Amino acid sequence: MSLADAGYRVAFTYRPGGTPPDETRRELLARGCEPLDIACDVGVAGDTERAVREAERLFGRVDAFVHAAGPIVVKRFARCAPADYHAMIDANLGSAVEGAFAVLPGMRERGFGRLVYFGMNGSHSTTPVRGMTFYAAAKAAVVTFARALALEEARSGITVNVIEPGDIRKKSLDRAAAQGVSADNPAGRAGSWEDIAYAVRFLIADEASFINGATIGVNGGLVAPYESPPRHSPGEDA
Repeated sequence: MSLADAGYRVAFTYRPGGTPPDETRRELLARGCEPLDIACDVGVAGDTERAVREAERLFGRVDAFVHAAGPIVVKRFARCAPADYHAMIDANLGSAVEGAFAVLPGMRERGFGRLVYFGMNGSHSTTPVRGMTFYAAAKAAVVTFARALALEEARSGITVNVIEPGDIRKKSLDRAAAQGVSADNPAGRAGSWEDIAYAVRFLIADEASFINGATIGVNGGLVAPYESPPRHSPGEDA
């Protein structure tokens, strides 16, 4: 919504069988944005590239690629199976890499591009957390990939940065509502989708061309991967 308000054309993905895109599409249309909603399962090889190609066909180009997708498994390693490992690595890291392969050639040709990836709070320092063995590993890999990519693509006018969201539990709250909800972080209040969206908008702006390879925590000052106590222990099955 924040990008639409700023005048960007928006293509977004949704998982088949998950939350339908209808409400998001209505919100964007109400803001004067004609969005493209694309069914995409980032855990399926080739689906992320296909989504990028659909956006390119409609818009002609993709100047900003925001990778905010990927499932999460919350359970101890002893209760995990190899399928959990593949789900975390393929959908989080694999789709991040696939998206880069898809968007970078056009960005290099035009001499401009913005890639924004999402880690987990503490991913940049590989902060360990019980119950998120595979997820934390996948997100740390995403951060390492993004920062290395930033070095290689900088001369092409392309920036690659990472956002590490804090423990934002009520994802439907806007900033005004979140400020009235207490939370166990240094700021003392809950975060919101608007806080995250502001960071995305900042990083993809033309003026952000000298910000590259950065990892920005949007967490109210939270250092740990999650607030304490959480609604359920991340060390146990969700």
